[in-house]
Amino acid sequence: MTNLFIRIKNTILADLHSVLDEKEQKNPIALLNQYLRECEQETEKVRRLLERQYRLKDEFTREYQHAAALSAKRKSQAAIASSANETELYQFALNEQQQYEERAIRLKEAMDAAGSQLIELEQKYEEMKHKLKDMNIRRLELMGRENVSRAQHKMNTVLDNHVYSNKSYSRFQEIETYLDRLEQQVNSSYYRSTIDARIAQLEKQTSFPDLKKDETSSIS
Repeated sequence: MTNLFIRIKNTILADLHSVLDEKEQKNPIALLNQYLRECEQETEKVRRLLERQYRLKDEFTREYQHAAALSAKRKSQAAIASSANETELYQFALNEQQQYEERAIRLKEAMDAAGSQLIELEQKYEEMKHKLKDMNIRRLELMGRENVSRAQHKMNTVLDNHVYSNKSYSRFQEIETYLDRLEQQVNSSYYRSTIDARIAQLEKQTSFPDLKKDETSSIS
């Protein structure tokens, strides 16, 4: 039965990896973003554990110092009771001193272990932050390459006339045709206005000699 479960698990994982590989090929940026979100969540979990470990180490340190102080106090009291031949008081202080000393030893071990674990967690946390930063940089690099690829595809689509059918023009060709037509209209309008002005000038020049002839005849 165990082998069957293992085979089912391996089959599911293989299918999952196949789906992820296909998704990565179609949209690697989206998959990388998903990885980054998961890494950020895990990094945040480690950060909270690290803060908790700091608090635990501080708590162990306080408890250890308290137990060590009480152990030293009871040891001093036991000595005083022994000097005063207070046997019952001496035995009570001695028992208390031993209990606090044993507690201090346990707390010291726990405090040292918490310190070692804290160092390990700090190293792991820094390593995770570096990896997360590297992944962010890799995402930016992939986004840059993807952006350039898309831009080149768009430009090639616009500039390559063969992409379109014979019945249509590219956008640039339409603009160029429109500008040519507009230029012809402007030139034609300017030429017509120039001709009208010249003819009007000629009409004035040809009409003035007749007017002068009429004035000379009337005077004579």
